[in-house]
Amino acid sequence: MVKACLTMQSAFSRHFSDFYCQHHSWLQRFMSRNLSCQHTAEDLTQDSFIRLIRRQENLEQIESPRAYLTTIAKSLLVNHWRRQDIERSYLLLLQEQPEAESPSAQAHYEVVERLYHLDQMLQSLSANARQAFLMSRLQGVRYQDIATELGVSERMIKKYIAQAMLKCLQAQQADLI
Repeated sequence: MVKACLTMQSAFSRHFSDFYCQHHSWLQRFMSRNLSCQHTAEDLTQDSFIRLIRRQENLEQIESPRAYLTTIAKSLLVNHWRRQDIERSYLLLLQEQPEAESPSAQAHYEVVERLYHLDQMLQSLSANARQAFLMSRLQGVRYQDIATELGVSERMIKKYIAQAMLKCLQAQQADLI
C-alpha cells in the first residue's frame, strides 16, 4: 500500500514538474498583464500551482491546461482585488481616526484578514440572505420591513438571518472572524 502511494506520488511529482515547466512562464506573463506589481504577480502565479498540488488532479487529463490555469488565476485575481478593496476601505476609515488610535501593523493585518473572511462569508450567501442580514444587523431594519423591501415573507427573512448567523458562527469557530 505504502509503495503504491509513493509510486503515485512520484508520478504526480514528475507530471507536475513537467506541467509547471511548460506553463509557468505563460502564467507569469498572464498575471503580470493583470497586476501592476511584479511581486504580486509572482506570488499569485505560485498560488495557482499550489492549488493544483492541493487538488492532486491528473494533469495529463486536463485538455486545455491554459484555460484551466486561467480559471484558477482569475479566481485568485478576483480574491486579490476584493481584498485590496477591503483594505482600501479600512485605510480610509483609519484616516478619519485620530493618529493616537492608529493600530499597529500586526493589528492592521489582523483586521483586514477578518474583514476579508467576513466578506467571503457574506459572498457565500444568496443575495437576499446577504441583504436581509446586513439590513437587520447594520441598519437595524425590522424583519417585517426587510420582507416588504425584498418582496418575501417575514418567515423567509428569519430563515435568511438564520443562514447568515450560522455562517457567522461557523466562521467564528474556525477563528476566521
